[in-house]
Amino acid sequence: MDTKKLILILLCIFLPPVAVYMEKGLNKDFFINLVLTFFFFLPGTIHALWLTMK
Repeated sequence: MDTKKLILILLCIFLPPVAVYMEKGLNKDFFINLVLTFFFFLPGTIHALWLTMK
């Protein structure tokens, strides 16, 4: 596993919207993740991991 992927995984766990922003940019995935994280932290984390790993 390379360093960039490891950093993204750690960001997915602690700051999911930041990880999605770094991976996908400022698009609908970022805003979906922001809402999921704001209201329910665990779904936001799962969503970020899913987007990062795909």
